[in-house]
Amino acid sequence: MKVCIFEDKTFTNFYPLSLTRPVFELKCGYFTLRERIQNHLEADKICYFMRDYLAPWFEKHYGLPANKIEQIKNDDMLFVNGRWLIQKDELELEGEEEVGLCEGAILYIRVKKETVEACWSEDLQEILTKLSKRLKNKKMESTLIKYPWDLINHNASQIKKDFIFLGKVGIEGGFSSGSFIVGDQNKVFIAPTAEIEPLVVLNTKSGPIFIDEEAKVLALTRIEGPCYIGRDSQVKGNIREGTHIGPSCRVGGGEVEETIIHGFTNKYHEGFIGHSYLGEWVNIGGLTTTSDLKNDYSGVQVYIDGMLQDSGQTKVGSFIGDHSKMGIGTFLNTGSMVGVGSNVVTGGGITPKYIPSFCWYLSQKFYKGSGLKRTIDMAREVMKRRGVELSPEGEKVLEEVFKITERQRKESIAKSRR
Repeated sequence: MKVCIFEDKTFTNFYPLSLTRPVFELKCGYFTLRERIQNHLEADKICYFMRDYLAPWFEKHYGLPANKIEQIKNDDMLFVNGRWLIQKDELELEGEEEVGLCEGAILYIRVKKETVEACWSEDLQEILTKLSKRLKNKKMESTLIKYPWDLINHNASQIKKDFIFLGKVGIEGGFSSGSFIVGDQNKVFIAPTAEIEPLVVLNTKSGPIFIDEEAKVLALTRIEGPCYIGRDSQVKGNIREGTHIGPSCRVGGGEVEETIIHGFTNKYHEGFIGHSYLGEWVNIGGLTTTSDLKNDYSGVQVYIDGMLQDSGQTKVGSFIGDHSKMGIGTFLNTGSMVGVGSNVVTGGGITPKYIPSFCWYLSQKFYKGSGLKRTIDMAREVMKRRGVELSPEGEKVLEEVFKITERQRKESIAKSRR
């Protein structure tokens, strides 16, 4: 049985985070959605389908096959929706032909190769549509991620489950005698090459804490579980519950709560980040603060695919795309969306709820900024500082995102000039 993890047509719900990656590369708990599916199914053969402009980057970055339609032709197949926050034992690799549905969307399709051939098309979505009409449907209650705040809402509980799933417990790295664990010590894992400086408090009363290889927790830090600190990251300050800090991040000062920081991102100064998702290569200037709660405790509205939508949540922070930068003292509105490659300097006041990609927001006005070439040059320089090269495939992704977001950028700039 071969597994096919696919991205469906709801990817615009996750802009700007999904502009530079397939939806199944977003994180919740320790893992990306893709990694979670792979962990639970343990399949030997897997293929992946996504938007065409992302496929060359995905193949280069991960060394995995993308959008190869011929790979689904000669095997029994299990198609799995990449938005599925799958749990242990929710899906078996082998079984009868059927379509699993959740709130009308395809969760999975298990099918014999002969049936695939009978419904053949050069377009995967057309194949899935034909199969869903042909096979027995099974309605399921499960978790299909619909919007970016869903990742935040499920993050803390997934960290708890992932700690159990990995089964790693104990202090294997450096742990100063001047630091303390408050709560159950069996809910802490410190990897062999991680280092905990003096005057650090790890509080596990609300959940486990996992500190990965080569991570460093600096003095005068308090970490509250459930929490994950990624490889080669450095943290200092108040890291509160429900936080995932990905690889090679620098997070210090201030407070971080209920937030996913995807990786290679700097938030090294005072300020508050809460109920937010930060992409890669983001830089958060000193005193930058996200609002994640309205003064009247009413539901937070968020721009989804260009339209203002009620999230149904009282706590929603900011969602910041890759390579964006917040200047010092930036105050991000409740439920803000900041695009890819943006530059935000408020000069006092609070930001609008939506800042387009490759756009500068300076002193309450939108500008076209430094343009695509200069933004790519800056991205290349920033990445080089962490020993990472911007590949030609990664550059092509940024070029495509620039085209996709052109209309919204021009509209915002035009409104600023009126």
